Amino acid sequence: MSRADRTFLGLGTFAVAIAALCVALFGLRDTGGSTASSTAGGGGATSSADTVVDITLSEFKITPNMASIPTGNVSLRVTNAGTMVHNLSLPSLGLKTPDIQPGSSFTLKLGTVAAGDIDMLCEIPGHSASGMTGVLHAGDTATGSDAGAGTATATTAMDWQTMDKMMLEVAQKFPAATKGLGGQPMEPKILADGTKEFDITTEEIDWEVSPGKFVKAMAYNGQVPGPEIHVNVGDKVKLVLTNNMNESTDIHFHGVRVPNAMDGVDPYTQMPVEPGQSFTYEFTTLEPAVGIYHSHHDAQTQIPNGLFGAFYVGEMPIPQYMKDKGYTHIDKKVTMVLNDAGTIGLSLNGKSFPATTPYTLKVGEIMEVTYMNEGLMGHPMHLHQPTGWIIAKDGVSLDQPLPGDTIWIAPGERYTVLYRATDVGVWAWHCHILNHAEGPTGMFGMVTALIVEQ
Repeated sequence: MSRADRTFLGLGTFAVAIAALCVALFGLRDTGGSTASSTAGGGGATSSADTVVDITLSEFKITPNMASIPTGNVSLRVTNAGTMVHNLSLPSLGLKTPDIQPGSSFTLKLGTVAAGDIDMLCEIPGHSASGMTGVLHAGDTATGSDAGAGTATATTAMDWQTMDKMMLEVAQKFPAATKGLGGQPMEPKILADGTKEFDITTEEIDWEVSPGKFVKAMAYNGQVPGPEIHVNVGDKVKLVLTNNMNESTDIHFHGVRVPNAMDGVDPYTQMPVEPGQSFTYEFTTLEPAVGIYHSHHDAQTQIPNGLFGAFYVGEMPIPQYMKDKGYTHIDKKVTMVLNDAGTIGLSLNGKSFPATTPYTLKVGEIMEVTYMNEGLMGHPMHLHQPTGWIIAKDGVSLDQPLPGDTIWIAPGERYTVLYRATDVGVWAWHCHILNHAEGPTGMFGMVTALIVEQ
């Protein structure tokens, strides 16, 4: 039974599903515009002669992405409206803010600015690669303000008709076809002594995250997430890693019990696997596991950029508590790997809406979902219907499962959840940090849907 159901809708069902999806998801709104306190910085408080331009940081964007400022004395009032720490750097001017906590602001004095373009970016590792870049265009006038004094509003208002039209256009593209599909089950080579061998190659590829958006990714066997691996307890496992990237790497088996020499943490348990080299990991599986295999070499970059994949040992049992509730079998198994940084950015299984995969069930069917967080921050995953039951955390079965319609998955955590389809419809499924799911131009990032049919 496949963990990654890639079923797409027929043409008739698809039309109905899209209409229902637009209604089901229309209530999501970007909450990234919260009010923040202002702290003077970057050389002191602004003077009345400064033009002050508002810049907003959130996951993972700088708003506005392109802003016009006047030549002369300019200050940037930088507000962090996100849920994690950000900063703003202007490398060509040698200026940047300190790290700004969520809900706080910092005023950065630029001084006298000459005409030209000035690059902006967030220097927190992985954030600029996820989209936190922009440009200041210094010209003769500021946008939305009297030149030379006061506050410049560098955003452009959008009327509600335009917003609705853009949201609908994005929603109607779902599920959009893109090149590449990650997390595909990998069959091992069976050696003469019964050992199961998996050959894994790292390489740098062009990966289509959403329609037309290609990024430079690091991939196992050309896919993000990497191939999904399943073995049994007691299996002899051999994983041969060949590094075809232009930098070193290794593999750590997160949540899987292995000998220390196979733990994949250079330079402590092995030396780095340099470009063009190979390394063989060999171990016997000792106990069930819901694990991840990923890089442990410059992990803040290599993992978000794509070097991660699911690694299962054995099967997850259904707790007696759930059997008593009628959950006696599993009709479908799904692995959903979460990411929020690197070149891949906000995504589910390496894709961003509208290129994410929809999942289908019939009324009464039961789906086992394993959430795996390979990002840099936690994500509260919410399926609108039905309520889920958490049956395991980090591969350890719970005697007393917990209900949850919104389930927080911290970086590195794995949650196994059972959902039983109860009501027909297209049910939104998304991260409930809402600026990870939808903005004024429509849905994006960590959004998909569960389609329940009779």
